[in-house]
Amino acid sequence: MAKEDIDIEDLQQQDKTATSDNNAAESEAQTEHDVEDADNAPEDEPEPELTVEEKLTAELAAQKKAYLLLMAEFDNYRKRTLKEKQELIKSGASKAMEALLPVIDDVERAIQAMTSATDVDALREGVNLIHEKFIKYLAQQGVTPIDSTGADFDPELHEAITMFPAASEEQRGKVVDTTTRGYMLHDKVLRHAKVVVGQ
Repeated sequence: MAKEDIDIEDLQQQDKTATSDNNAAESEAQTEHDVEDADNAPEDEPEPELTVEEKLTAELAAQKKAYLLLMAEFDNYRKRTLKEKQELIKSGASKAMEALLPVIDDVERAIQAMTSATDVDALREGVNLIHEKFIKYLAQQGVTPIDSTGADFDPELHEAITMFPAASEEQRGKVVDTTTRGYMLHDKVLRHAKVVVGQ
């Protein structure tokens, strides 16, 4: 009985070994088959080359995109600088008007003083001080008067409103009188001087 049990166990062990060997052989055969399939698989086809027309079309599209982007950036820059310029003008005018307010205050005080002032000399002195203060303010803003009387007539600076016979030869072509003073803003004429010219 023990002998039969041993033989059965041997047979079972041999059967397991044979099955294991068969599985290993099948696995190896499958691996070889996969390798052969991989070797026989078609290679990736290279991308077809673009024609000259297609290349030019792609390049044109890229250039057009870059151009549109540049135009958009320039338009934004133009709008931004325009807005900044407008704000600068507004702030500049605001500062100029604010500095002018003390002169207006002085003028209003002078007007009030005229109604009850008895000392004309003091009133005249006060008005002269206001005038000097205003001229000083204009100079700070870059506004300066144009010296005209006695100068040679210059159409860039002067506007001749009339001609007057010159008293001497030296006065010919010169400004004899200034009816309205002209002003410069830095190096630009703000208002031409209205003058009488000797002839």
